[in-house]
This record gives sequence, C-alpha cells and structure tokens, in this order.
Amino acid sequence: MLDFSLTDEQLDAAQMVKDFVDSEVYPTIKEYDRKQEMNPAALPRMAELGILGINIPVCYGGQGFDYVTLGLVCEELERCDSTLRVVMSVHMGLNSMGVLQWGTEEQKQRFLTPQARGEKYAAFCLTEPGAGSDVANLRSTAKKDGDDYIINGEKMWISLASKAHHFLWFAKTDPAAGSRGITAFMVTSDMLGVTSGDIHGKLGVRAGSTGWVNCQDVRVPAANRIGEEGEGFKIAMSCLDNGRYTVAAGATGLIRASLEASLKYAQERETFGQPIATYQLVQQKLAYMQQWYDNARLLYLRAGWLKNQGIRNTRETSMAKWYATDHSFQAANEAIQIHGAYGYSDEYDVERYLRNSRGAIIYEGTSEIHQLMQAGYLLGTRKDKPLRRELPAYDPDFWQAE
Repeated sequence: MLDFSLTDEQLDAAQMVKDFVDSEVYPTIKEYDRKQEMNPAALPRMAELGILGINIPVCYGGQGFDYVTLGLVCEELERCDSTLRVVMSVHMGLNSMGVLQWGTEEQKQRFLTPQARGEKYAAFCLTEPGAGSDVANLRSTAKKDGDDYIINGEKMWISLASKAHHFLWFAKTDPAAGSRGITAFMVTSDMLGVTSGDIHGKLGVRAGSTGWVNCQDVRVPAANRIGEEGEGFKIAMSCLDNGRYTVAAGATGLIRASLEASLKYAQERETFGQPIATYQLVQQKLAYMQQWYDNARLLYLRAGWLKNQGIRNTRETSMAKWYATDHSFQAANEAIQIHGAYGYSDEYDVERYLRNSRGAIIYEGTSEIHQLMQAGYLLGTRKDKPLRRELPAYDPDFWQAE
C-alpha cells in the first residue's frame, strides 16, 4: 500500500523547528547576513532543542527520530535561511551519520554521543584547494608512525571550519593508489598543528561559517581512523549520500520560502488599480513554484523513506539534490522578478534566497556531476557496489531505547 501520510511525531518535530526559526532566527537573520557572521546563539540553541542529534539513536545522545524527520527539519531550517541547514548537512549528514555507519562502538561513544548532544560540533573535510569533484586528486597525506598517523594537508570551503571540534578528515595513506589509497580519520580541533579560519566575501550563506582547515604534522591516534585503510573514498561517498539528502530537503524549503514570499507580495502589490496576483504571467510563476515545491518534496521524502528501510539510495538522493537545488535557484529568481526592483534589495528576503540558492548547485556534487550520475544509471555504466557497512535502517525499538 502506498502511504504518503506523516506521523504525528514527524509533524511535531517539524513544527518545533518552524516555531524556533520563526521566533528566534528570522528576526535577526538579515543583521547577521549583512555582518557576514554566524549568530553565536544559533548552535547552542539548536543543541538545546535536540536538533543537532535529531535522527541519532537515543543511546548515542540523540532524539531517536527517523531519516524522514531529518528531511522535514532541514526543510524548515532553510525555509528561514540556508545557514542553519548547512549546519545539519555537515554536522549531521556528512559527519555524525558517517560515524553511525562506519564507526566502531567505541568511536560512536567517543565522537557521536557528544555530537548528538550538541556538546561538540562536527565538520567534513574532503574538499581541498585543488580537489573538489575530483576527489582522487586530494593532496592530504597520512603516514603511519607507530600507533599514530601523521597528517598533513589543507582543506577548503569547509562549513563550520572555525566552529567545529571534530573534523572527519580524508587523506591519502597510499598516494600511488588513487581513490583506493584514501583513508578517513577523526581529527579534533585541539590537536597540535590544527588551525582553521573563516572565508569572507561569499555570494551567499553569509550568516554561516565557511572556511579552511590546515593540518601540519598532526599526530592522530590510529584509534581515530574511521573504517579501514583505503576505505576513505567509499566512506566519503556514502557520507555524501546523507549530506545530499539534507541539501535536497533544505532546497525544497527554499522553494517554499520563495513561493510564500511571492504569494504575499503579489496579493499586496498593486499596479494599474489591481493586485499583481491577478495577472496571468504572475500566476504562471506562482504555479510553477508550487509544482517545483511538490516535486522536490516528493523526491526527498522518497529518499528518506528508502533510508528508513535500509535500502541504498544513491541514485534517488542524487536526483532529489539535483532537482531541488536547480529549482530553488529558479524559484528565487522568479521571486525577485515578481518583487521587481524591491527584490533587488536586501530589504526583502528574496534577494538573500537567490544568493543562498546558488551555492547548493555547486557543493556536494555540482548539477553537472549529478547529471552524469543519472546518465550513468540509465546507460548501465554506473552501478552501486555493496558497501562493507550500509547506513542502518531505522528501527524505532533501537533508535528510541535509552
């Protein structure tokens, strides 16, 4: 039986986040966007509300909700502003869910539990100055030295770079082996030789932390290695499945925000003696935004349902991310057109929506990368190989157990 209904618990979680952003984030978001600073109260407040561990099992410090709830939460966060959803992408999707999937029990207790409680913030360090889509070209190295690894390298465009305590870091333990020589580690900000900083002057996501992280002769215990040597590429790609899911859900929220702002403005703004909402070309734009929102929401909910069942969802998540991010940009662009000259000013939110929407078309796989992925599935040249550890299916008896 096909069931599109959401549970009361899922709806309550989404409403809680909506109430939070409407009352505590929205009133000051323009101020922090203009200052290009992150609201210092944002992360502690998200931790206090349990958002930073929303879909992590209770036994690891989380709230025990399912993956669909994670998507709903991300939609509500980005409906207000992209910066808070970006937090969920890196802290939850790219790092915490990666530890849940690949970490040992000891690593889950040591890293995942404080992250889920919001006592520690987490980031994902894959991209480098010379390696983005071409992951195999990363230059970071990790050389074995007794019971430790010595890590050297620089990461770029890292969200929460200056805020995170835990970095899921990818480095080459065998530089000659290409992608098969990459290994994952948990690097902590208090390790000697770790430095970080923020990047300013970004087009969008200005009220968030985006920056660089550098490791210079950082000694990392072998106990901090996530997975086996050489599994780093597989781990990174599986983490991206989770991060892309949060991006898709968040971009869906941005489409909704653009639609809500446009509906309100179109019904209030009058030209030639009548609201502009009465004009067919404006109605057409609104109708398209609704179509884009409905489609994007269905795509990410499908991916979330597959995650709940423990079914591999790389193709479905890729499609959801590609569609939602492309159409969030289109929706924000149409919203500015409806607002006219006012849409070109930061007096109205749609100007920020357009700037924020542009980044998601690039990060966590450009639209072009996702097009190639989808074509590969169609042509049979791309097939998902089984992983040693799949993301665990949602089991409420385990997830909600103390």
